[in-house]
Amino acid sequence: MELIDGVQVKKLRLIPDERGFLMEMLRSDWPEFDRFGQAYITACYPGVIKAWHYHKIQWDHFVCVGGMARVVLCDPREGSPTKGMVNVFHLGYLNPCLLKIPPGVYHGFTAEGNQTALIVNFPTELYNYEKPDEYRLPYNDPSIPYSWEVRHG
Repeated sequence: MELIDGVQVKKLRLIPDERGFLMEMLRSDWPEFDRFGQAYITACYPGVIKAWHYHKIQWDHFVCVGGMARVVLCDPREGSPTKGMVNVFHLGYLNPCLLKIPPGVYHGFTAEGNQTALIVNFPTELYNYEKPDEYRLPYNDPSIPYSWEVRHG
């Protein structure tokens, strides 16, 4: 799959033993790491769509640590070599990955299956409660060429 300009995906490695497992999600010596702003977890219940938004300054680093999430990106950036491109990722226990999302790229996600999707994010910026770096569209906005409906068949 061709990635939107600036997007990076790193397959994460589970290190199992008889007690369970360990999985590194983001390290400062990885090329995907820029800087640390904060860490948080967001939950998405089955049947809910959390979309669309982008940031002007912040880079996001998503890891789905519970369930499965369909994360969708769309590049509306003027001058981008991938303007108009959509990327779809299936992240979670079946596909442990770090997904790095650049500023200016719309993104959203939904839970896949009947489990809540839990996404840990390591954004490069602190959340500004007075002036959030978030610019939103409805999940079904016609300017984004993507349908959240589950494909059957």
